[in-house]
Amino acid sequence: MLTFDDGPSAAGSDNPTERVLATLARNGHQDGIKAVFFTQTRAWHGGGTDIGRQLIRREHADGHLVAFHSATPLHANHRFMSPAKLEETLQRGVDDLSGLTGRAPSLVRPPFWAYDADTLAAYHRHGMQMLLTDLNANDGKIYGINFSWHKRANMLARLGETRRRWAAGAMAAVDGNTPVVVTFHDVNGYTARHLEEYLGILLDVARELEMPLAARPFYDQRDELERAALASTVRSGDLRPPLPGLWNWLWQ
Repeated sequence: MLTFDDGPSAAGSDNPTERVLATLARNGHQDGIKAVFFTQTRAWHGGGTDIGRQLIRREHADGHLVAFHSATPLHANHRFMSPAKLEETLQRGVDDLSGLTGRAPSLVRPPFWAYDADTLAAYHRHGMQMLLTDLNANDGKIYGINFSWHKRANMLARLGETRRRWAAGAMAAVDGNTPVVVTFHDVNGYTARHLEEYLGILLDVARELEMPLAARPFYDQRDELERAALASTVRSGDLRPPLPGLWNWLWQ
């Protein structure tokens, strides 16, 4: 299950979100892949612009699942907001996406992976379930040195950890398959240029770890994608699933 955070990009040329959408549609591994896009609806350099809003509409029109990440000009931490401010920004985001796509978002991913029981309860009040991740591409750095020499090693290590959870029966099965959530950032130009390579790496390391793949290993139907995503969400603030990298140490 491919997911993308922080977008859309508002770049006027060589737009990374547009490149990601094009690669998902046509690539050497599986055409017509559908992904979950966790969008920032009011980002000053993204969803808050005409280009950003047009791309959110396109994501939905192309059959992807548009979800919520933030509705503030910057990538604001929900845990650091007052209860009133959090309620305001969540409602704003739900309204933004409802207006742009014609449907309210069913999924949310907190900025910086930062959540607690109170923020989770607020998400639920606004009709959203929280989806974290199983694998993280470590591509969250958007500016400066944002490339990676360790794409395959990172995916192999993270999928190896996921394999142990899967083998222990600790992961949900949906429609006969076990969803494995993978996180990228569609505003990262390096990710956009190398997405097809990342897809190949994911398939290769799954085979190396002897994890059986579906005939079409990436989700390609929005309704199936949404069912799988909802089954993989965190339902209780008492649960402490692992977060990517240093965020696990920082928040938990």
